[in-house]
Amino acid sequence: MQSKAATVEQYIAELPSDRREAVSAVRQVILKNLSDGFEEGMQYGMIGFYVPHRLYPAGYHCDPTQPLTFAALASQKNHISVYLTTVYGRPGEEQWFRAAWEKTGKKLDMGKSCVRFRKLEDAALDVIGEAIRRVSLETYVEFYENSRQSSSAKGSQSAPKKKTSAKGSVKPASSKKSPGKSQKAVKKKTATNAPKKLAAKKKTPKSNR
Repeated sequence: MQSKAATVEQYIAELPSDRREAVSAVRQVILKNLSDGFEEGMQYGMIGFYVPHRLYPAGYHCDPTQPLTFAALASQKNHISVYLTTVYGRPGEEQWFRAAWEKTGKKLDMGKSCVRFRKLEDAALDVIGEAIRRVSLETYVEFYENSRQSSSAKGSQSAPKKKTSAKGSVKPASSKKSPGKSQKAVKKKTATNAPKKLAAKKKTPKSNR
């Protein structure tokens, strides 16, 4: 559920009182543990925590006008969502996060990077804070760039290669060749002349010996 709020303060002010309290509490935990260099602002209708363009000019590869997202916080229709890119695509971090959350005794509702909970008491705030604190801006950018290079390499290896002839023209997918006009004409001519040859053989008189 995307908001049209222009600022984080406006976003929080527009929330119902119970959601406002929960979102504010999670936000403070994230801000307290956020490494130097990251900034906060509205992104994709949510509260975003990102690498600003002044530190990473390339931005997010899918939309370079957007800074590189590190984490996000949103009030959805049926729950509150915390998006942690720090655990997405990093098996070691994800295993640590799941184990740490399980130790709190709270139920974990988690997708690839999204942690969902309905009430503030359902959230393991210390674990969320630690997940944020564990990753510095430099570490995150390095991980992001390595992931991009790895994805590009896999994409080029899996791309099907087109077979070309000696002249470089693309060969047809099927090895069966359809008969050309000349071949069809020869077949038709042969079929037409066949009865005439047979008739000629019948008229040849037998020699008397």
